[in-house]
Amino acid sequence: MIAVVVAAVAITWAVRPDRQPNVLDVLLPLIATAGMLLRERYPVLALVVVSAAVVAYYPFARLDAPLIFLPFVVLYTAADRGRLIAAIATGAASLLAMGLGELQGTRHVDDSTFVMIAGWVVAAIAAGGVTHNRRAFLREAEQRVRDAEHSKEEEARRRAGEERLRIARELHDLLGHNISMINVQASAALHGLKKRPEEAESALRTIKDTSKETLRELRTTLGVLRQVDEDAPTAPAGSLARLDALVETSGLSVRTEVSGPLDAVPAEVDLAAARIIREALTNVSRHSGSEEATLTVSNTSGNIVIRVEDAGPGVTFTEGSGFGLQGMRERATALGGSLDAGPRPEGGFRVTARLPLNGAP
Repeated sequence: MIAVVVAAVAITWAVRPDRQPNVLDVLLPLIATAGMLLRERYPVLALVVVSAAVVAYYPFARLDAPLIFLPFVVLYTAADRGRLIAAIATGAASLLAMGLGELQGTRHVDDSTFVMIAGWVVAAIAAGGVTHNRRAFLREAEQRVRDAEHSKEEEARRRAGEERLRIARELHDLLGHNISMINVQASAALHGLKKRPEEAESALRTIKDTSKETLRELRTTLGVLRQVDEDAPTAPAGSLARLDALVETSGLSVRTEVSGPLDAVPAEVDLAAARIIREALTNVSRHSGSEEATLTVSNTSGNIVIRVEDAGPGVTFTEGSGFGLQGMRERATALGGSLDAGPRPEGGFRVTARLPLNGAP
């Protein structure tokens, strides 16, 4: 809009009857106007075209139209678009050409006017640079806010995934062990119902107690997920300090060997160890085909080392999710430890877990 107005004024100025214009009085304003129209998309090209047209206009055209304002606009635009070096170079070259022209030919401006024009050139470039830097700062601040929000969302998704995995492990350990025990005891009850009624009665009593405990633990877990105010569970959680009770619930004949103190183990290590023992014994009951197992727990060199072995013939129970070993290994690695599981050379299966006492969850 500015370019069109200035060009219209310049051409009107040139075609007045009392003027004697030459070709440059019309051509140079039109070139400067075309350059102004390009300043948004091609700021450097517009800068060069407009500055050259205006610098050539005053010494070679016969008339003095108000084209002097156009270079200030393109200088500001170039600096505002981030072409600061091009704006400074063009402004300096234009002032140098103007100064040399004033010294060698007819003076168009006095010294004070020249200094004022130089000040306008500097002011236009500085104003464009300031607006460019301000926009860049605002963009960077907005990007930082977006990055922070994205990081928070990623962290929330990561925490939610970890919590889902933890809940899945808890449910698997709680329900998988107890339901497997119910299955084993139910099979024993059916097998001995006619031949050994007293054993069937004992198995049914175990089923009753185990199912009651399963329902209690499930209710507690779901209550935590619902975040309701419920009473804490009355039964103690699995612990190495109550290793006999932990082994007794497996329904197996377990030979236990313990070395080192187990009563001052950190809570997270104690819970992970109890879960691993329970799951390993459950796997023996479900998969080994044996009713006997060996459990070794030692506290040496700053580590709780757990070893569960059986001498069974192999897999005899194929139902299940297959997440038992995965869950045990995740519990161990979460504490900075490790878990190895595989067949023994002499037959049977072995699970060995190492849990550092100073492992950070």
